[in-house]
Amino acid sequence: MFNATSRYHEAVQLIRSCTQHQPAIGLVLGSGLGGLANELKQADFIPYEDIPNCPRSTVHGHYGRLVIGTLEGQTVIAQQGRVHFYEGYDMQQVTFLVRVMGLLGVKVLILTNAAGGIDPNYKVGDLMLLNDHINLPGMAGHHPLIGPNDESLGERFVGMSQAYDYELRALAHQVAQANNLPLHEGVYAAVSGPSFETPAEVRFLRAIGANAVGMSTVHEVLVARHMRLRVMAISGITNVAIDQVDSDNDASHEEVLEAGALLVPRLTTLLRGVLQAIG
Repeated sequence: MFNATSRYHEAVQLIRSCTQHQPAIGLVLGSGLGGLANELKQADFIPYEDIPNCPRSTVHGHYGRLVIGTLEGQTVIAQQGRVHFYEGYDMQQVTFLVRVMGLLGVKVLILTNAAGGIDPNYKVGDLMLLNDHINLPGMAGHHPLIGPNDESLGERFVGMSQAYDYELRALAHQVAQANNLPLHEGVYAAVSGPSFETPAEVRFLRAIGANAVGMSTVHEVLVARHMRLRVMAISGITNVAIDQVDSDNDASHEEVLEAGALLVPRLTTLLRGVLQAIG
């Protein structure tokens, strides 16, 4: 079966043979946000196709490689592009590299994503720090922890009331305030995609408490918490979700990538500050 622990260890062995770095912090960079990985110093680059058992990203805007180096004095492994459930992968494949990061010794995982703004107060270019999520695919039975549990990776049942680390969130707010960066905090709703939400679905998500919506992140957070990693996640608001039919506007992936260019400087400042503060 795909999620056999030996397959993770094969990937770990290959990665260790390609770098002398021993990363303690992992980054997962979403649509249009992968450029941050290019700022790592003394970096080693490992394409996903070179890593045994690793799924390959097929989405425009995702480089599809690991970058391992230093940033703000921290040794970091960055996932420059991710794979998604809508690409046809199962949840164990979607979260494969998070497992590998944990086995490499990563203790803190910082995730980013491009998200649609559900909260009417959000606008394109805003950042939202996740403090909770709604896992709609998981509630429908598509969950990365379904199946036999390997106790060497984590416990069978994982509490999620503190999924997003309080201390890391506090650090992020301190950095944002020091740099005059507006930073929302809210609930991320995960959907499967790849279609964007209908107006009725947007109204539904708002009614159940979501502030932003996207097609990733939550599955990775579940696996990270299963492996006892501390987690912080940030959404870059790349489009405003449309809640009325017959609107003159419609969401597109090109819009998401264009907004990424606006978000990268803000996200870079925030992440660099958090890495300094962790150090």
